[in-house]
Amino acid sequence: MRIGIDARFYGRVGKGLGRYLEQLITHLEKIDQHNQYFIFLRRKNYQEYHPQQDNFHKVLADYHWYGFAEQFCLPIKIAKTKIDLMHFPHFNVPIFYFGKFVVTIHDLITSHFSTCRASTKSKILYRLKHLVYQFVIYLAIHRAQQIISVSNFTKQEVKQEFKIKSKKITVIYEGVSKLINRDKQVLLNKQIIFKKYFINKPYFLYVGNAYPHKNLTKLLTAFKLFSQRQKYQLVLVGKNDFFYQRLKTLAKQRNLLSQRSIIFTGFVPDDELAILYQQCQAYIFPSLYEGFGLPPLEAMAQQAPVIAARAGSLPEILGPAALYFDPQQESNIVQVMEQLVDDDSLKQQLIINGNQQIKKYSWTCCAQQTLSIYQQTIKNK
Repeated sequence: MRIGIDARFYGRVGKGLGRYLEQLITHLEKIDQHNQYFIFLRRKNYQEYHPQQDNFHKVLADYHWYGFAEQFCLPIKIAKTKIDLMHFPHFNVPIFYFGKFVVTIHDLITSHFSTCRASTKSKILYRLKHLVYQFVIYLAIHRAQQIISVSNFTKQEVKQEFKIKSKKITVIYEGVSKLINRDKQVLLNKQIIFKKYFINKPYFLYVGNAYPHKNLTKLLTAFKLFSQRQKYQLVLVGKNDFFYQRLKTLAKQRNLLSQRSIIFTGFVPDDELAILYQQCQAYIFPSLYEGFGLPPLEAMAQQAPVIAARAGSLPEILGPAALYFDPQQESNIVQVMEQLVDDDSLKQQLIINGNQQIKKYSWTCCAQQTLSIYQQTIKNK
């Protein structure tokens, strides 16, 4: 088979989707030396991917996501590569691509949070963009030979919203990246990391973007109400973009920056991020909606206790390894934070549960199951 993978989100540029592609391709290389793979990349991540097997080939497809060139030029590029099956890891399948393909649907966030606060565009442009999104995802889901969903929660949403039969959707869980091993020498450097990011108290940690559905404004409010706030810090890790700038402005207005109660680190490399996970009081995830929820699993892999919103797919993915709160109620978020800091045995139990929970998620299994989907789809000509 000649299998194409749209990897234009590959690596750091694609955030969570980038990590999914990175790990999927890495593990496909380990298990499949028979089929030929063509990895479509943009110029900005072309040098980031280095094929480890002779049957994996890079293809430059420098077309911006959601743009005009994606619709018209990417299908031509794929056709020239003579692909038997294409895997699109996101809903943005070109309208003018008519070949056989598999699509991964991670979530339906834009359907649930279709507000202008989730975009930097004007209201008119945003509404137009949203209509195009609805059309593109509708076509992608109905024209795909097979749909991969990253959770049962997302599968049920796709079935209900797009009237798709269950047999067309396969749930394939993502894996967990351990970032780095808990090496003693690395841990010795934690004071350097703390100094770099101005961490000088026990802290709660959040890792991810600051999009509206991540519910970080509620988290700021809850932290301000947290009775032991003077003894703790809240560390927010994420690229310093428009949404984080807006959150910083809010934190400043609430006088949370002057005493370094809130720390905005910006982007943090994996080796440093592992230390931040390992040393935190708890990882906190207040998101209103997630299709999978990779960061709290990464936190568990680094021995961090996790407190999370009872929302979206999180109860399914995190199971008994997290302490849950109502993300709409600041008082309940505060209650759970205080419960955690007051109960060391609870923290230890969450860590133990987390060690068990992450065993359910393997990138090797993800790659094997995805390869099986490729094989089945090609057979069903």
